[in-house]
Amino acid sequence: MNPHTAPAVLDIEASGFGRSSYPIEVGLVLPDGQSFCTLVRPESDWTHWDPQAEQLHGIARDLLHARGRPASEVAQALNERLAGQVVYSDGWAHDYSWIGLLFDAAEMQPRFKLENLRRLLSDDEAERWHRVKDQVCAECAITRHRASADARLLQLTVLRLRSH
Repeated sequence: MNPHTAPAVLDIEASGFGRSSYPIEVGLVLPDGQSFCTLVRPESDWTHWDPQAEQLHGIARDLLHARGRPASEVAQALNERLAGQVVYSDGWAHDYSWIGLLFDAAEMQPRFKLENLRRLLSDDEAERWHRVKDQVCAECAITRHRASADARLLQLTVLRLRSH
């Protein structure tokens, strides 16, 4: 990847952590800066809910049922926007399983590859990651812990690290 090209970045908010958790919001930012974010309506067998996770992301379960999109619509939207691309995530282990769960529920296959964001970073960049990310967050005044805002923060942090 060209060091001056922004990576496609994906972030997922979830019902909690662990084996029973599931995606509730998916956000992404493309290399050209376009973003996409949507709530995911829980499937009938997706019942795990962690109040601490809700406190962190601020998304109530009732909101998901009222405004969330079905897994099939979310999977289709992701495939349309990301087809043939590599998209990066900083929580790869969790995000990979949540994307798998989403696409299984939709009975579809992802047409993109999800990779660990760490693969983009040199050892020096990885060492500076948290400090630079905090600086970018403060400069951009990002206050919401939501999927598309987090994806944009990650993308901007990669670009900042590469520019120095």
